[in-house]
Amino acid sequence: MPILEVSRVTKRYPGVTALDDVSISFEKGEIHALMGENGAGKSTLIKIIAGAEASDGGEIIIEGESHRGMTPLDAKRAGVSVIYQELNLVPSLSVAENLFIGKKVGGSFIGPDFKEMRRRAAQVMRDLGSNIKPETLVFELSTSQQQLVEIGKAIVDNCKVLIMDEPSAAIAVAEVENMFRIVRELRDKGVTVVYISHRIDEVFSLCDRVSILRDGRYITTERLRDIDRRGLIRHMVGRELSETFPERRSRMGEIALEVISLTGNGDFDMDLTVRKGEVLGLAGLVGAGRTELAKMICGDVKPVSGEIRAKGKSRRFGCVSDALNIGVGLIPEDRKSEGLFMDFAVDWNIPSMSFKRLSRFGVVNQKKVEALTDQYVDALRIKTPSTRQVVRNLSGGNQQKVVVARALAAEADILIFDEPTRGIDVGAKQEIYRLMNRLAETGNAIIMITSDMEELLGMSDRIAVMYEGRKTGELAREAFSQDRILELASGYSV
Repeated sequence: MPILEVSRVTKRYPGVTALDDVSISFEKGEIHALMGENGAGKSTLIKIIAGAEASDGGEIIIEGESHRGMTPLDAKRAGVSVIYQELNLVPSLSVAENLFIGKKVGGSFIGPDFKEMRRRAAQVMRDLGSNIKPETLVFELSTSQQQLVEIGKAIVDNCKVLIMDEPSAAIAVAEVENMFRIVRELRDKGVTVVYISHRIDEVFSLCDRVSILRDGRYITTERLRDIDRRGLIRHMVGRELSETFPERRSRMGEIALEVISLTGNGDFDMDLTVRKGEVLGLAGLVGAGRTELAKMICGDVKPVSGEIRAKGKSRRFGCVSDALNIGVGLIPEDRKSEGLFMDFAVDWNIPSMSFKRLSRFGVVNQKKVEALTDQYVDALRIKTPSTRQVVRNLSGGNQQKVVVARALAAEADILIFDEPTRGIDVGAKQEIYRLMNRLAETGNAIIMITSDMEELLGMSDRIAVMYEGRKTGELAREAFSQDRILELASGYSV
């Protein structure tokens, strides 16, 4: 008998059917991948399983018991835990307090036994192969360490089903292997892991079976040993799709942006150039200082010293709008807190940095706003029932496309893409890659920050590598080597 069954589940939102009569079963003690393009219904499905959303029809069956109208507390009591892409921890509390939040640990009616709480927390962390101290405040931890705390919470809850939403998206390559080890150990102890990821390589290396959704409908469930990459992609997108990086025919022109001895925001003596028509890849491990450099270049953070030269002139940006006025635009890594107005519509977000250009005597020309919005919704194939749809209701991939559209609509021609395809499915990735190539071919200069090695090697004309706030090396295309990049990213500059 399956430990978890989704039976004929349907969910509708205004203007869109997110799930249409979906049925999937999950066996005890397996790692079961859930895949599909952005907007396929994966996030909606896991929210219904976790009790965070109510379905419009169907049922969730856990160990043979049917659940309708399940709440998050019902799901937790039934043994279901979820680690969302945006981690759900209290930053100002300690690791121990986060692990046992809402639970009574020894003590009296006056309060918990903090000594016992820390002892048990230390044991949980040791079981996960971590030396994180239980008294450490969560905001002091790296993203990968916070993720371990989330897994620890699931262990404390004695979960039977652990749902992991894009768990490798924000952690470094070396940290992914440790996470894989922990996930396999959980499976071997009988825990069912539902693993959501757009990274096809890790699904094949980690998972036992895969279920695929497309446009809110269940397509198939396959054993990974019985399907190849091409077949998996075909099920996801409904057509043949190459994973290779599209060819670019751009010619490099004059230097568009030059960073000279730039220091500040945790970076030191940075030297960097990018030319018109070039994609410069910026590599490094988590904490290398790549995003910090991007924020200085785009005017979000003032440098302490050094020089930024854009289009032949020395610039000292006082704010993001100063940088944007001469064509420097950032597509930020954290789209939800830095790239979008989540509770505003698509037709407000896309033109939001262009209102001055679209106005006359302080009055916004609504027809121009609509035309600009429609232009980029079509160009980037943004899936939305209407341009008046609130951005929060779009899938993660389509939210990312809105961020890109906003920078392009503002006529930026020196573009910094910070993790441009994080959380985006294979079909949408191809669209972003083609878009970046078109931009380069028309003379735009692009700096691409990415932790995806294949993307870095496949899209870059040159690669600069950073380690702890400093540039450790630079590679021309003919010298590209994954081993060399990892050496430089680990601090070996010789």
